[in-house]
Amino acid sequence: MLERNEALKVIHERHSTRMFLETPVADEDVRAILDAANQAPSAHNQQSWRFIVLKGKYKEELADLVLSKAADFPKPSSTLLRLASRSIHSAPVIIAVANTGELIARGGDLFNIKDGSGVDFFRIMEIQSSAAAVQNLLLAATSLGLGTVWLGVLVLIKDDILKFIGEPKGEFMAVIPLGYPGQSSRGPKKKSLEAVIKYFVDE
Repeated sequence: MLERNEALKVIHERHSTRMFLETPVADEDVRAILDAANQAPSAHNQQSWRFIVLKGKYKEELADLVLSKAADFPKPSSTLLRLASRSIHSAPVIIAVANTGELIARGGDLFNIKDGSGVDFFRIMEIQSSAAAVQNLLLAATSLGLGTVWLGVLVLIKDDILKFIGEPKGEFMAVIPLGYPGQSSRGPKKKSLEAVIKYFVDE
């Protein structure tokens, strides 16, 4: 099946890359990757996400910010933050993804909820939507021969990063280094399907 289905092949090929070559990434490739991210499903098609591209000195300043915050945390968090800083420094392009909060702000009107009780509902939907956009981004990059890594540990300093990229405080933030892999590697072995599937079927 993988041999004749390019989408499935890309999904299986995608894995995290943490060190990158200095080779620049073409602007047209970055735009194609962001366009793929923007095609992700989103709650009520609100597309309440923002993509921020950092290169050059801005990328280096972000790496320095992450490194400076590492000392505020105990191991292993501090170690992971230092490794994240190295990945940011190594990659020629960084793409940050942040929720805009627009769905949270407009959700009450969309669903005729006036007492604010739907905030958690809309917050979760924004997170789900942006996460889907990030996955599209990762897969699009893989399809173009590029490497990526979703630096999840940066949620520890989420507010600092959102301030740095000029976005309001929100529930979702992702930072993805992007570039050509510095070395050949493969992702970790996944659990078997039998370990993660549960069936309810009427036969």
